[in-house]
Amino acid sequence: MMKKISIVSPCFNEEDNVETCYETVKAIFERDLPGHAREHIFVDNASSDRTVEILKRLAAADPAVKVVVNARNFGVFRSSFNGLRYATGDATLVMLPVDLQDPPELIPEFVTLWEAGYEVVAGARSTREESFALRSARKIFYRIVNALSDFELSPDVGEFQLIDRKVLDAVLSHNDNYPYIRGIIASVGFKRIVKPYTWRARKRGVSKHNFMQLTDQALNAIFAFTKAPMRFCTFAGVGIAALCVVMSVISIAAYFAGIGNPPRGTTTMIVSLFFLSGVQLIFIGMLGEYITAIHNQVRGGPSVIEKERINIDAPAQPSAAITPLPARKTRTE
Repeated sequence: MMKKISIVSPCFNEEDNVETCYETVKAIFERDLPGHAREHIFVDNASSDRTVEILKRLAAADPAVKVVVNARNFGVFRSSFNGLRYATGDATLVMLPVDLQDPPELIPEFVTLWEAGYEVVAGARSTREESFALRSARKIFYRIVNALSDFELSPDVGEFQLIDRKVLDAVLSHNDNYPYIRGIIASVGFKRIVKPYTWRARKRGVSKHNFMQLTDQALNAIFAFTKAPMRFCTFAGVGIAALCVVMSVISIAAYFAGIGNPPRGTTTMIVSLFFLSGVQLIFIGMLGEYITAIHNQVRGGPSVIEKERINIDAPAQPSAAITPLPARKTRTE
């Protein structure tokens, strides 16, 4: 039986790239994977240019193309995670952005490794065609996450990963309002191999990820997969309180012993007050991040609202974390 490979491609205002992405993937399957079926799922985040028009034309000509059009821009992670629910393949390439900065030429090699027994074939951006500042920031981020989390997030590994069906089912079992997909994949385990590659510079169009969006994604990763920030707040608070008690005892002992002069300083009081106030604000901010995440999670409602689906008949696979109650049986007297 022919194995099917699903590919999820998020896009937003990518009229210059979306058809190139489709043609590139199709050519790779025809040339290097003739014995495999192709399923290419495009998830559009309410583009305002001709992206949806082009996708509709491609879907009309090729039934292997499936399209999900969102009602508004829900962000790349939410929309991609929702797109994964429509994947029906034996293996799924979690994310292939249409800008092709992640090389689709690696798909045949990923498939070969998957068929050799690896359940997660993860691409690692070992070389990046980007600025030194961005590369340095990413390295710092991965070190922080790995130091704080309960599992290891491989450096430079993004969502460009081919995962087995059982891995996808485990990933989709997470009912997360703001899914950090690469972290979820790393947390579920399974046999994995990391394949390094060069992350290419964008050739057409403009990147939709600005500094604030990247910062938001980084904070989501840290606060979603570790309790360390709250633990740090607790330990730091205890440490500062203990230090204040020790300093008070020393000051009282010095006063009765007649050693030195007690500090008069208004300056000392002001500096101490502002220091402790700053520490409190930092801790309140960390607590606020967790409360915001909890609020978004318990508020309920769909993480993505779809406007249109094309070439998709079956409804999205529901999250396994939401289990319906068993039917109530009526006893006849």
